[in-house]
Amino acid sequence: MDFFNQAYKGRPPWDIGRPQKEFVDLVRDGEITGSVLDIGCGTGEHALFFAAKGHEVWGVDSAPLAIGKAKEKAAERGLSVHFLVHNALELASLGRRFDTATDSGLFHTLSDEDRPVFAENLAAVLVPGGKYFMLCFSDFEPPGYGPRRVSQGEIRETFRDGWTVNYIRPATFESRTREQGPKAWLSSITRLRGTGEE
Repeated sequence: MDFFNQAYKGRPPWDIGRPQKEFVDLVRDGEITGSVLDIGCGTGEHALFFAAKGHEVWGVDSAPLAIGKAKEKAAERGLSVHFLVHNALELASLGRRFDTATDSGLFHTLSDEDRPVFAENLAAVLVPGGKYFMLCFSDFEPPGYGPRRVSQGEIRETFRDGWTVNYIRPATFESRTREQGPKAWLSSITRLRGTGEE
């Protein structure tokens, strides 16, 4: 993850200085509920947006430089968000659960081997019935610059056991460097109740 920490020495293309429109729309539509964990939060625009709308929010990212910038923004804006440097593959060690988890641009950085580990850790931090909203590059985006492309089938395979995929719909990943952002998928995925869970 050192690549990402290095990227935050400057301003990477995905750091657009505001939340992605897809997440603004989710809030508008009432889909973001209760306590929120923003995974791969970067410099905190989504987490701060959710906090400004009254949610209790934690933001985690593996890049210390990004978390430092997020904390500065929170202080400047007078918003309370619990930002911390943390590995997305070790979410279970956070020791608490959330009603909602969000991910803008993390899932498409995971290797095939890491995807099931991530799903298992995500299940550990979502309450039964909690929702995960994920924005990732789509396989309809032509090959070239940027992260690997992800198919709907790959998303459904990762979240096959213990989850319900509510929808995967075409979306746009807004970018500072492209007027028309890359093609993306926006997914809504619900964690099912496990054995013996209330």
